[in-house]
Amino acid sequence: MFRKILIANRGEIAIRIMRACEELGIATVAVYSELDRDALHVKRADEAYLIGPASPAESYLNVDNIVKAVRESGAEAVHPGYGFLSENAPFVERLEAEGITFIGPPASAIDAMGSKTKARDLMKKAGVPIVPGTTEAVDTYEDALRIAHEEIGFPVAVKAASGGGGKGFRVALTEDKLQEAFEGASREGVKFFSDGTVYLERYLPNPRHVEVQIIADQHGNCIHLGERDCSIQRRHQKLIEEAPAPPWVVDEEMRARIGEIGINAAKAVNYVGAGTIEGMLQDGEYFFLEMNTRVQVEHCVTEAVTGIDIVKQGIKAAAGLPLDYQQEDVVLRGHAIEARINAESAPMNFAPTPGEIGAYLEPTGPGVRVDSGVGAGGIVSPAYDPMVSKLIVWDADREQATQRMLRALSEYKIEGLTTLIPFHQAIFATQNWAEASTCTELLEDKDWLKSTAPVDPVVPIQSDDEDETVVRDYQVEVSGRLFDVKVHGAAFAPVGVAAGAAPAANGAGKKKRSERKKAAGAGADDLPSPIQGNMWKVVAQEGQEVAEGDLICIIEAMKMENEITAHKSGTIATLAAKEGEAINTGDLIATIKSPVVAEAE
Repeated sequence: MFRKILIANRGEIAIRIMRACEELGIATVAVYSELDRDALHVKRADEAYLIGPASPAESYLNVDNIVKAVRESGAEAVHPGYGFLSENAPFVERLEAEGITFIGPPASAIDAMGSKTKARDLMKKAGVPIVPGTTEAVDTYEDALRIAHEEIGFPVAVKAASGGGGKGFRVALTEDKLQEAFEGASREGVKFFSDGTVYLERYLPNPRHVEVQIIADQHGNCIHLGERDCSIQRRHQKLIEEAPAPPWVVDEEMRARIGEIGINAAKAVNYVGAGTIEGMLQDGEYFFLEMNTRVQVEHCVTEAVTGIDIVKQGIKAAAGLPLDYQQEDVVLRGHAIEARINAESAPMNFAPTPGEIGAYLEPTGPGVRVDSGVGAGGIVSPAYDPMVSKLIVWDADREQATQRMLRALSEYKIEGLTTLIPFHQAIFATQNWAEASTCTELLEDKDWLKSTAPVDPVVPIQSDDEDETVVRDYQVEVSGRLFDVKVHGAAFAPVGVAAGAAPAANGAGKKKRSERKKAAGAGADDLPSPIQGNMWKVVAQEGQEVAEGDLICIIEAMKMENEITAHKSGTIATLAAKEGEAINTGDLIATIKSPVVAEAE
């Protein structure tokens, strides 16, 4: 077994891996960006190493800096968690060349499954059913149009070949939407995966998203741990997961079939470690969608119903040990549900709501688990994913688990942030959920989403004005550790470190805050930014006439593109938004003047 493992990740998954390591008697090494100096995963680890600025490209995706931290710490292995470098074959090859163990599958398996076109072709040859579509890249919009007409038909899904997590996934319901979908999927592929290659699939309008957890060792053993139903999604990203699937969705015969598909897919690439085969279930047909060559966000619900620690088994497999279980040892007991507690506003089309956390209280009690990476005074930064935590509950059956989830949600207190807690409370109380529908009709109903707004307005945590003389708490880093100090005097925040709060995006300071309030407090003609992020694209032009709901711009925040639309009809008198610039909540995007209607004499 390893003596020391470096976790190349942050937040709740880093802490989850550390817990497994602690139980196995393994020392842990954390890495962190300048923005994460005071993060919980840094405090919990036995050692911690700074690997770069806030930008993921300069820190959590910086292979050279991570390898350097491995060398300096003396770690024997690297656990990637999920996201970042977890499915990056060149990273695994670099570690292998350096003599460092990667806790996960070999680079060849990641490479085979990392490209969705390669994976589809491989699965098709292995006899695994795939969604009808292309198994090779589609180079141009003209090619896409021809293939859609001649081979697939509409609606059609356009997907980035290296995509995942809902990124690089666009749908063209009709021919006139295909070019927009093609370009959007390619653009996201470049932005998030440095690969603009796309392919086409038949779009299944309302399938169930059912996946199977597999674990394999280096001795040829491969087992599945049953299925998860992850059908409730927004923007093709999961919100709620449950295991097993409702019995009227997946029976024992279908479970065995899905499990066999998962094992066959894993064996086709000589898989090692924990992984997931994702699939689409519609009208009794199950299609391979993709393979996640890593531990997944929703692995917790499978752990709850099987009693098997998936993270521990992955670590043991990487160390060359055989699995602790055979297929006949896997028994599903009870029902588990996971709700992702994201810093998002459901009434505002799930727009990210980064900020500082005030008071924080997690639910407890029988059958309740919370995997989190923040606490009171913590920061949910626009630089990273909006997840605050994962709330997991278990009970004897689905109905009782639902009631336990509602109880746990009512106990969860997070001040200063708008989160999805009210949304989850609303959806778990619906008949739609009770009947195990995909809830698509609710997620597309703007009026229903507005009804999930918090009963009491959320009050953001505000820092003191810049020129105020007070006693302030700071933290000083020495040898990778933070120490608390108190400073009496005017406010001062070193670059990258905030006084009592996270620095605003892209260095915007406290002086900017009053300007933002002024912009947000203007008249009914003004369209303020509902979120903090970067202005990805400005579609509208000054002087242009727009109707209510027309697209004005796209703001990138927390790895998501957020479309901002006109709040009223009229003419754009002022267009303040600039492509490529940072934008904060409340900043003016545009001023839209209503048409002047002459009064009758």
